[in-house]
Order: sequence, then C-alpha cells, then structure tokens
Amino acid sequence: MYARSFLRRCAVALSWVIAATAVPALAQTQTYPSKPIQLVVAFAPGGAGDTVARLVARKMSASLGQAVVIENRPVPVAAVSLVKNARPDGHTLLMAGSGTALTSALFGKLPYDLMGDFIHVSTLASFDLVLITGEQSGLKNVAEVIAYAKANPGKLTIGSARVGSTQNLAAELFKSMAGIDALIVPYKASGDLLNALHGKDVQVAMEMLPPVLGQIKGQGIHALAVTAPRRFPGLPEVPTLAESSLPGYEASSWNGITVPAGTPPAVVARLAREIRMAVESPDVQAELLTLGYTAQASTPAQMAQRMQADIVKWRAVIDKAGIPRQ
Repeated sequence: MYARSFLRRCAVALSWVIAATAVPALAQTQTYPSKPIQLVVAFAPGGAGDTVARLVARKMSASLGQAVVIENRPVPVAAVSLVKNARPDGHTLLMAGSGTALTSALFGKLPYDLMGDFIHVSTLASFDLVLITGEQSGLKNVAEVIAYAKANPGKLTIGSARVGSTQNLAAELFKSMAGIDALIVPYKASGDLLNALHGKDVQVAMEMLPPVLGQIKGQGIHALAVTAPRRFPGLPEVPTLAESSLPGYEASSWNGITVPAGTPPAVVARLAREIRMAVESPDVQAELLTLGYTAQASTPAQMAQRMQADIVKWRAVIDKAGIPRQ
C-alpha cells in the first residue's frame, strides 16, 4: 500500500515538473516572433542569394507580422559564426546552402560545425549552372566538346569563377567525369568570364544560370547543357549534362534557412511552414523563374541531408583536383 502511494506521489510530482518546463516553451512559441527577425546573408547586396533572400523575406514579413530584416555579411565564415553564437530563439536566421557546404569542404578548420551547431530548416531555391560557349566557337553540344578535348589533350580551356567556387568545382567534376585533359581558368567576376568567352580566351565556361540567362535568350552565347538533374523550365530546349554524354552528372547551387542549435522545435516547425508558404506562393515562384531560379522548399531533415551530401561530394572533388585545403 505504501509503495503504491509513494509511486502515485512521484507520478504527480513528475507531471508537475513536465508541465512547469513545458509552459515557458509553449509561451515562447505562441508569442513567436516577438520582435523583428534578422536574416544574415553571407553575400553582398544584389547577388543571387541576396535576391532570393529579399523575395522570401518580404513574404514572410507579411505573414509573420514582424519584419524580416536582411543583414548582408559578405564574409561567409564570419556570417555563419555570428548566427552560431546568436540566441537560439528563432529571431536570428542564416541564409545557408551549397556555398556554406563548400566552405566546410574546403577549409580544414572552422570555428563552427555546420552539421552540429545548427538546425537546417528549409531550402528556398536552387539555381542551375550552365555550360556555355560563344557562338563562334564551333562547338555545338557537349559531345563535341568532349571529342575535341580528347583529340587535343590540354588544349580545351574552361572558364569558371574563383578556385573553390561552385562553378570551379562543377568544372572540375565535368573534367573528371568526362575523362579529359583540359585547363580550367578562374576569373574574378561574371563580366570577366563572359568577356573571355566572347574574346575566345576560353572555349567554354561553367557559370551560374541567372547572370547569363539574358544573353542565352538574346543569342549572345550558346547554352550547351545545364548541370541539374532535370531541365530548367525557362530553357526547356537545353539538355542536362546527364543527358549529354555524362550520366549521373549533377551540380547545382542552392540556398536555404538555418538557425542555431537549441532553437525550440515548435519555432523550427513554424519557420518551416512560413518558408514553404512564401516559396510556394505563385508570385514568388514566377519571379524566381524569370530570374533563373527554381523555387524549392523542403523539410528540415531534407535540407540537413542535402547539406551533408554536398559536403561529402565536394570534398571528394576538391581532393581529386588537388586543391589545397585552406
């Protein structure tokens, strides 16, 4: 009898403890957000990631009833570290994605663990890379590029962005999977790369789709293939690299929203719902498509899986290309 009474008292006490700890968390999620939300973007204003961030932030601000304020911090490691050290209450967000994964793959030591110090909430959008050539190059498709490279070892030149960038590593992956001996030439900016392509300093180039979409549609340059696993809806006639002699090739740039570890699950769930509503709204989807992006929301688990897969994939490409860890 005494034992049963003691157990009942313990159960009652435990229920009070659970209730006491649950009330603050419930109150926090019911009042979230209680102030403007800071979205830290590790890019300068006007870039691809910044454009997506501002479109989604505008939608989320209206839905949440609090402003989602963009803070540009164009030093990636510093931006990620800032969010890592922020209060985990859902009021400080990070625009993360393939570039963040690349940093983790490229750097030997960082002041954060991308997979351990954060909760990845949802992807926002992806943007293909595209293999392009000048109209006067004489190269009409990917098969001709590979055939030329194999017939002329070391003579094919492929333009890209800086060493270690998504474009540069996508070019390295193309070179590796095609089994060709080619020279990859890095440039500081898209304008420099396009000038080199028009001036025949390079024969082909690997670039993000958004900054060259206008020239492709305006017949300034020729798109040989996109790098994603499916064709870009805005250029349905352009095949993928996987369709064009390289089965299994896939490379794309993408971004999403990440929060510090310790953020309450209910806040993460609320953010995931808000992001999905913003990303799947017809006007945001249409605007992103016009700019060369594909709207793409996900679950937290899906974003985490994608982030981890990118780290593993690009680390292998970096090692095979002999790019030194920084």
